[in-house]
Amino acid sequence: MPKKKKKAVKTSKPKGKKAAKPKGKKAAKPKAKKALKKAKALKKPKAKKAIKKVKKALKKPKAKKALKKAKARKPKVKKALKALLPAVEEKADLLSSETVFEGPLFRVLRDRLIEPGGKLATRDIVRHNGSVVILAVDNAKNKRDPWIVVERQYRHAAGRFLWELPAGKLEPGEDPLLGAQRELAEETGYRARKWKPLVEYYASPGFLGESMKVFVAEGLVAGDAHPDDDEHIAFRLVKLSEMLVLIEKGAILDGKTLSAVLLYARTLAGKGKK
Repeated sequence: MPKKKKKAVKTSKPKGKKAAKPKGKKAAKPKAKKALKKAKALKKPKAKKAIKKVKKALKKPKAKKALKKAKARKPKVKKALKALLPAVEEKADLLSSETVFEGPLFRVLRDRLIEPGGKLATRDIVRHNGSVVILAVDNAKNKRDPWIVVERQYRHAAGRFLWELPAGKLEPGEDPLLGAQRELAEETGYRARKWKPLVEYYASPGFLGESMKVFVAEGLVAGDAHPDDDEHIAFRLVKLSEMLVLIEKGAILDGKTLSAVLLYARTLAGKGKK
């Protein structure tokens, strides 16, 4: 029998060639991309990766805002002083000075002078050796709301009794800290283990040359008071929170007490935010 002719078989392209796509395209899937990114990241040093993350984070608005706040916290006292103070501090030219009154606490001078700017003036000035103010604090039980030593005494110039912090005048040439320690012991009997300056200010610089230096006294130890013969002082301990309420209600009228207590409270609040 004659042999049957084999049917020609059509050759077709290998299925693999049609189905197979470049490996790169397979990696285009989201999961593959993520895996590839992780693999690449693992090859890089951790330090470089950390730096990259920080740089990326700093570009975000929140991070920029946080960085700006952090920079704002740095002390700006020197910059502020530079803006307030002139390049050269001018002084008055004193022409004459006459003592018109002298007492045990202060003396009054009548000064003729040429003020900075060229104005001729006559000024009556109360000259004083300066005073110290003591913010005596008992914070053993509560550092955020400590007890404060306050005094009540009659002030004839004000025509009334006033609640105020312990204070007193300095002797000529006396060290302010030693003067503060002396005054606290004399008026209240308290001594303190820790002392630090809080602020210095002029109560009424228009005519009064008295400088008042405020000290914070901590670690109180009770003792016997020895006030001067002309001093009739009653004292007690009041919580800082209660003092602030009294100030808001207008019950505290003494300037040194107002300024010292409010500044101290603000300082404590600032420490709490850190």
